[in-house]
Amino acid sequence: MNLLGPNLRGMGRRALILAVLLLALTGLFAGPALAAPAQQGGNQVKVFVVPGLNQTGGQPVGLRQVAAATLGDQNRAEEIFKLNQGLRQPDGSALQNPNAGLRPGWILRLPDDASGQLVQIARLTGDDAVQMDNGQTQGGSDASGLPTAAVLAAIGSVLLALITAAIVARRRVAGWFAGLRRALDRFGEAGRRRRRLRLRQWLSEHFASDTETVRRAYATVGALAPAPTSPQVHALRVDNAGVTVWVSADNVEARLPNGWQHVEGTRWRSSGPPSTSAGQDDLACLVRVGGAVDENAARDAVFVDLSRLDGVLSVTGDPEVARDVVRILLNEVASVRPGTPVLVIGNPGPLRIPAGLNQVTSIPAVPTDGPMEDATVRATAIRRPIRGLVVVTGDPDRQTRIDLLRICGSAGAGWTGLVAGEMGAGAHWRWAAEADGEVSIPVLGLEVTVPA
Repeated sequence: MNLLGPNLRGMGRRALILAVLLLALTGLFAGPALAAPAQQGGNQVKVFVVPGLNQTGGQPVGLRQVAAATLGDQNRAEEIFKLNQGLRQPDGSALQNPNAGLRPGWILRLPDDASGQLVQIARLTGDDAVQMDNGQTQGGSDASGLPTAAVLAAIGSVLLALITAAIVARRRVAGWFAGLRRALDRFGEAGRRRRRLRLRQWLSEHFASDTETVRRAYATVGALAPAPTSPQVHALRVDNAGVTVWVSADNVEARLPNGWQHVEGTRWRSSGPPSTSAGQDDLACLVRVGGAVDENAARDAVFVDLSRLDGVLSVTGDPEVARDVVRILLNEVASVRPGTPVLVIGNPGPLRIPAGLNQVTSIPAVPTDGPMEDATVRATAIRRPIRGLVVVTGDPDRQTRIDLLRICGSAGAGWTGLVAGEMGAGAHWRWAAEADGEVSIPVLGLEVTVPA
């Protein structure tokens, strides 16, 4: 007499097959890893720690420079690459391209004959990880800090237990699997956000030390200013290979100087360094919003010209990232237009006004008659110098929106509004922030990563 129904008999056969495969895979991966401690022990290894941009004069470091400094021969860069390819670095990333720039803080293993002042000694741990005296590690453990073999063994044990239980109670096990899947999804999302945060922090450090992209952006706008049909540039993207500009919609057909190519829509592209023309645009207030976090685009930055806003910018979506956007814009204005007045409406919360700006409690008198609500939307945007900034964090109520429209734009005092929240129909620019630090700028058709 067979005590198993047809469904359970089929499930039992599938479970046994899957169990055998899981045991084989667990043994395949765990065996060599568990044997590593006996082989490696507490051996020492020579390493090179990639310095920060402030230590290299803003110049990224590559494998050829490391080989020249530690081995006396830049042609031995391939040896260093093979020793470090795919190994997890302290920031969670890994070296995959021998021609890519190296990120500050990375730990690179070196051949035994490496020497010089830049060579350091680290300990090779049991799980084949390199550990520095300050506790930072390269390779070996995964992001949870557990050896790979232990992780595989734990996952295999859990799955085998669940499969065994499935033979007896299929519905209950289905619920367990669903719960385990949700837990793994949450763990993976948390790890992804931690990695994104580290990359955003790296981007913030890079922006703090990088002046080259700012110089190139202003040089580009200055070179285009005296053109016969001067294009109204309201945004730029500066990268290693050239500059992309976005021009106002009524200038799509404008002829840019030689060397510029029309990409599509309102975008134009120029390769190589900007012109050294003496022209300049005194109204421009170029501020970096974000850029790439890829080491292959270390000089990538997206700029917008706040002098062309003439109203209110509303950053919706994740509240924390929206505040980061406003904070970044304030820091940029403090750098290029120090002393600019700033009025904060309501409670700014954790947002701090940079010391380089002049925080005020009132603004010049503005008109009190006429249809002020939605005035900045009805009117055509007028380009003007940045007279002052009005900052609001959180969704403004109706009265605050009316106050913003009365203060900002050409119909009021002509100040510029920065709202980390939902402004409604009164916003001239609307951006959307995601929890991972990505911000969508619809008018540019871009998603940029903002510094943390």
